[in-house]
Amino acid sequence: MLLKLDNVSSFYGRTPTLKNVSFTLDRGECLCVLGRNGVGKTTLVKTLMGLTDGADGKIQLGGKDIIKLPTHLRAAAGFGYVPQGRQILGAFTVKENIQLGTFAGRGKGSEIPPECLELFPYLKENLDRRGGLLSGGQQQQLAIARALALKPEVLLLDEPTDGIQPNIVSEIGAMLLHLNREKGLTMILTEQHIKVARMIAHAFIMMDNGRIAAQGRIEELTDEVVSRHVAL
Repeated sequence: MLLKLDNVSSFYGRTPTLKNVSFTLDRGECLCVLGRNGVGKTTLVKTLMGLTDGADGKIQLGGKDIIKLPTHLRAAAGFGYVPQGRQILGAFTVKENIQLGTFAGRGKGSEIPPECLELFPYLKENLDRRGGLLSGGQQQQLAIARALALKPEVLLLDEPTDGIQPNIVSEIGAMLLHLNREKGLTMILTEQHIKVARMIAHAFIMMDNGRIAAQGRIEELTDEVVSRHVAL
């Protein structure tokens, strides 16, 4: 077991937005967090990164409770983060954006690990191009490469296919599948596309009103479960 959450609640101000969440994740597995908009999916990922106002409970990464650590030390401990909206620095080059990930990692170096660019030929050939000039799909690739640059134990992706052209969604899904199955990278992703979740994930969590409403192995993500918790 690589990651364990035990009765984790998270707050914005004094308002609890994540309530008594518990789950475990084994090394090399992919967990998909599902649910309607505004039910706590992004809050869960931000809680793991220490980006809410406060949290209670236990978050154990590799057996160490990290819930009191600030965000930069959680990154150093092994969390790579691809935020919703990508948050690429448009005035920075592709190379400079990726280097930000190396500074956040455990090595504290500025050299880009070669494996960060293996999956992204366009980025490798356009290291001096400004991030703001990239398409949405290319910016998502850049955000993932930036997170991979810190050599994470767990890659957290918040809506990685959001706002991406349908033909690019399948490419990103295939790339994430490769990272998980071929490279053995442990992942947690929030996702709206059920097809992507079923393709990539080993297990799922269904959020509702800040709580886990359903969870299980991905083969238990039936159409009935989806209809009850996701469909309008």
